[in-house]
This record gives sequence, structure tokens and C-alpha cells, in this order.
Amino acid sequence: MGMYDVIVIGGGPAGLMAAASAGMHGARVLLLDKGDKLGRKLAISGGGRCNVTNNKDIDELIRNIPGNGRFLYSVFAEFDNRDLARFFEDMGVRLKEEDNGRMFPVSDSAKSVVNALVRNVRAAGTEIRTHTPVERVIYENGRVWGVQVRGGEKIRARAVVVATGGKSVPHTGSTGDGYVWAEEAGHTITELFPTEVPLTSKEPFIRNRSLQGLSLRDVTLTVLHPVKSKKLVTHRGDALFTHFGLSGPAALRCSQFVVKALRQTGAPDVPVVIDFFPDESANALEEKWWSHARNHPKRTLRNTLKELLPDRLVETVLGKAGVDGDTTGSRLSREGLRSIVKEVKQFTVRISGTLPLEKAFVTGGGVHVKEIDPRTMQSKRMPGLFFCGEVIDVHGYTGGYNITAASCTGYVAGKHAALLSKAP
Repeated sequence: MGMYDVIVIGGGPAGLMAAASAGMHGARVLLLDKGDKLGRKLAISGGGRCNVTNNKDIDELIRNIPGNGRFLYSVFAEFDNRDLARFFEDMGVRLKEEDNGRMFPVSDSAKSVVNALVRNVRAAGTEIRTHTPVERVIYENGRVWGVQVRGGEKIRARAVVVATGGKSVPHTGSTGDGYVWAEEAGHTITELFPTEVPLTSKEPFIRNRSLQGLSLRDVTLTVLHPVKSKKLVTHRGDALFTHFGLSGPAALRCSQFVVKALRQTGAPDVPVVIDFFPDESANALEEKWWSHARNHPKRTLRNTLKELLPDRLVETVLGKAGVDGDTTGSRLSREGLRSIVKEVKQFTVRISGTLPLEKAFVTGGGVHVKEIDPRTMQSKRMPGLFFCGEVIDVHGYTGGYNITAASCTGYVAGKHAALLSKAP
């Protein structure tokens, strides 16, 4: 039976940062991971390029973490995205900034990030054991005692950091193991749900696949409340019609609002409204197209629209607007044109749900943030127990926000676990 200051469970970004930080702060650390290699989810993030953080100011960073992002103010006061960027640079991973503040390694290789992190963990003196599933975290006399791993071996430690991730992308090892140990320590696990996940729809134009594969550039997607019809959120960016619904960055960002609206209201679907021309008002568009129709009296509406919209979208728009595509410019009524403009400015897709949690990039829900000390990441229920990363009920948009939350909570958890283990 071994004895350590700190045991970290999980070798993702949060666990690797926790192990590095605990080692840097003088603790004898054991890092346990059930998989065959560390940083598996990190290695496939950002399309294999690894979006390690985002360079936005703290307030803007937190606005992009709509799932309990405010919990992170205390964490960022100790170790924030700029500290994280310096941390990587100090390890020899040079970074570059791309659109919307996203920070990538100059190498464009996620593996270089993982390798540098693992090297850093080893350099801090941490012992690493892969292929070592933890069966339970042991609690005795109202505090952490250690862990039991597969085969029955018990390992003692004064502090245990749970960095097991959520339940999204399970092939990387994120299968929700940490929730059980948290519950056994008296914690509440808020309901889990998929976020940053494609949307599903039963609309006829989705089911007949007439728009499948159609890419939309720089549009806005607005999620409406299914009962009150008020706007819940609007996101601008690219989207994609698929054989099951909508995907692409703007759709993924809307997903958590869709899930919450469906759950809260019990409605069968949620309206998501697409504006294909977000920089032009409906009135300006109507006047411009009316003038175009008058200047081309013999051209059919169908041919006119094909100059303005992707071909495959034209028939769907005409159908939804109830206007005959063979109508010529001279015969087009204001009423008909107004119906078409309404469709391109408010193209409604009834969204019935999302792909399952296993297909999501990020898990919503997790260990309740009110039960964790935000300054240390230590459990308020069980002394010696720390949490970091996606196992906590904190979730953000894609764009470096989730990795930032995981890495920074990992650093703070590791540091304070080390300090606790060294306390008299």
C-alpha cells in the first residue's frame, strides 16, 4: 500500500494540470488514468490542433461560459487564461492567436501540447500509472483516506483530485466515473445533458434531405421560447443542414438553450429562426428586391432568387412562402415578395432535440458548484476531496473556453490539494 500527498484521477487537461501544479507546489503526486495513454480528448480537440485557450478578457471569457461561468471568477483571480498561455510558452509550446481570440500551438499539433504537459508532469516528480481504473474513493472519519484501484489495491493520500471529465466523447475515457464518488461524498449531481451538440428536426425539408449538406455562411440562429415565443439567445456564424437537422458552430452554440427549453416546458419542439441576411433589414431587402423585379419584368422569381440564395434553398423558401416560382417580375405582388423576404429573414426550423450526450463535445451538468469552494476547488462536503474540469457543472461554448476552464480549475485544485497535504 503506497502513500502519497495527492492522488489525481484522470489524465485529461484538468488532471494533467492538477498533477503538474501539485508537483510544482511540493507534493508527492500519483496520477491515475484508466486508459492506455494520457490526454486522449486533448489530442483530438480543435480538429487535432488543440485550441488550448482563448485570449479574451476575463468578463468576455465568462460570458462565453454560459453554464455557471461566474463560478470561475475566483479561479481566474489565481490562474487565468493569460497565465495558462504563459504556462504553455514556458513549457516550450509557442502559441498563436486566430479568429475570436482562439489560441493554438504554432505547431498546429495537439500532440505537441499533450507531450509537453506529460513531460511537465513527470518533471515535477509525479508518478504516472495508466491502465489503472479507480474503483472507489475511500472516505474515513469524515475525510478523504485514499483510493482503491482495480484488483483491490488501496492507495493512501491526504488529498484526492477528481478530474474524470463528463460523459461526452466516451471513447476517450469520459464515462462519468467521478459522479458516483462525488455522490458518495454527499454531493449533488445536477442533471446531465449534451451541449455543443448538433440539433435534430422532424421538419419535412429535413426528413426528405432536400437541404442535406447545404452550408450557410455568416447567418444568425435565434432560439425562441416554445411557449412565450420570446428570444432566448442569438448566435451568428456558420451552420450546416444535415440529414437529421442542423450542425455547424452557430447551431452547436444554440444547443444548450434548446435542451433547457425542451426540459423546462415539455414542448415537443423549439423554434430556431435563421436569418440568411443578418446585415440587412427586412424593409431594405424588400425594397431592393422589388426594384430588381421591376427592372427584370420577364425574369421568373425562381431565377432571381437563385442569384441571391443557394439553389437548393430556393424551392424550400418558395414552398414555405407559398409563392409560385414561375411568377415573373412584372406579375410579382408586394404581398408575395413580403412573404419571401419574411422566409429569408425568419426561416424557422422546428428543433425537436439534439444528438445524444455521447455525440456532444461538452457535458452540461455535473457536481453542483455551490458545493465546491471556488477559491480552492475543494469539496465543501468532504475535506481532502477536490474537483476540476468537466466533472463540475460548468460548461462553455467551443473556442477554447472549456479547455481553459478545465486547465485553470485543474491548476487551482492541484495547488490547494498540495497545500492541504503539507499542512500540519
